Amino acid sequence: MRSSLCAALTALVAGACSAPKQAAAPAAPPGVQWTLVVLYNQPKDTAAFEKYYAEKHLPLLAAHAPEIGATRAELVRFAPSPDGKPAPIYREADLRWDSKEARDKAMSSEGFKAVAGDIPNFATGGVTVLLGQKTN
Repeated sequence: MRSSLCAALTALVAGACSAPKQAAAPAAPPGVQWTLVVLYNQPKDTAAFEKYYAEKHLPLLAAHAPEIGATRAELVRFAPSPDGKPAPIYREADLRWDSKEARDKAMSSEGFKAVAGDIPNFATGGVTVLLGQKTN
């Protein structure tokens, strides 16, 4: 599954699926980054979510990547807690831009609207969207 996710994101951001960095790696790149975070709640059917996400949503995002212009993307699937209960949040998608203007321009694009409009097709548990500014 990870390889199909990486393949879809390769067109979005170079290095988004690179090997994890060692602890000695330098901190995040200098400069302000503006972010859009999508928090996906637990879906009704995780297998259906993952299938749609990998086969339809990420390729749609990759197809619109040049127009959206994110400089970084990170995808996280959360594990159950130590007692086996599902995490309150199932997945997170974190997209970054170098300026607020670039993020706002991306969010007003037709490509971004197409990607955002696809979310209800698979996010059966609902989502929370957060906008922010990296502070470290």
